[in-house]
Amino acid sequence: MRIKAGAGAFVCGEETALMASIEGERGMSRPRPPFPAVKGLWGKPTNINNVETFANVAYILYNGADWYSSIGTEGTKGTKIFALTGKVKHTGLVEVPAGTTMKEVIYEVIYDVCGGILNNRKFKAVQAGGPSGGCLPAEALDAEVDYDSLIKAGAMMGSGGLVVMDETTCMVDIARFFLNFTRVESCGKCIPCRIGLKIMLEILERICSGEGREGDLELLESMAYDIKKSSLCGLGQTAPNPVLSTLRYFRHEYEAHIKEKECPSHACKPLLHFRVIEEKCKKCGICPRVCPVDCIQWEKGQVAVIDREACTECTSCYDACRFMAIE
Repeated sequence: MRIKAGAGAFVCGEETALMASIEGERGMSRPRPPFPAVKGLWGKPTNINNVETFANVAYILYNGADWYSSIGTEGTKGTKIFALTGKVKHTGLVEVPAGTTMKEVIYEVIYDVCGGILNNRKFKAVQAGGPSGGCLPAEALDAEVDYDSLIKAGAMMGSGGLVVMDETTCMVDIARFFLNFTRVESCGKCIPCRIGLKIMLEILERICSGEGREGDLELLESMAYDIKKSSLCGLGQTAPNPVLSTLRYFRHEYEAHIKEKECPSHACKPLLHFRVIEEKCKKCGICPRVCPVDCIQWEKGQVAVIDREACTECTSCYDACRFMAIE
């Protein structure tokens, strides 16, 4: 094997776009058939796989197919490497046998290997499969780490990314963040992906800014399914996953943004109005030290007070408080 540096982009994770990149062309997907196994790189039959798959080939040759098949499940053999990041104390790579439940990954790997959730906050959700993956809450973590089970749960194996989120994470904002990424990375070749993702993003931005309207959620769902069905390549077909999974498991957060004009996780700045909860305040003085505009009044041994008029709602005090004394 030899390494060929192409014009890399997120869309080049799709096999036909990857081949175009290797050939020196712009990374854009093309219709199939013909499939790469028939007509691929420079018009020749091509085997497209990721590095992790090729890395397993030598072990299978040395140890035999039966050895490899003894690990994992009927539909997904071997192990899977995950890149674990997000609101954990120690990020890194973890390798688990296929078939391990996501709950075991979260509570054994995160708490035993990664040191637990950052600032000892509560686990809220994990996004599996990279930017196009779905978000799974604690009650959906019985899904096994294999291709079919994760898809049924609303996520996917993807590139093996696991992004851990805590109670301060707004799931509407998370959906907006990942949809914005896939919109930027779209090659723009097909209309459902190029235009559809832009319209979905505009709706999410309205909701996060407190301007959501009745019917927005139904429109988001309808557009998401249409884009998945009609997009040319895997980028467009999976880009709506963060929206669909958060609507499935965290619909109440969307409704709070639209109906009550509130962000339950206190993450969307246009909806924030800060105050100190007196009974939770430890009088430690951390919040006035991190305030960039000096709008928090505090004396040693006293409860902090936020000047609402001077507050720029930057979230510095909220992020710094480990006692959840600011809401």
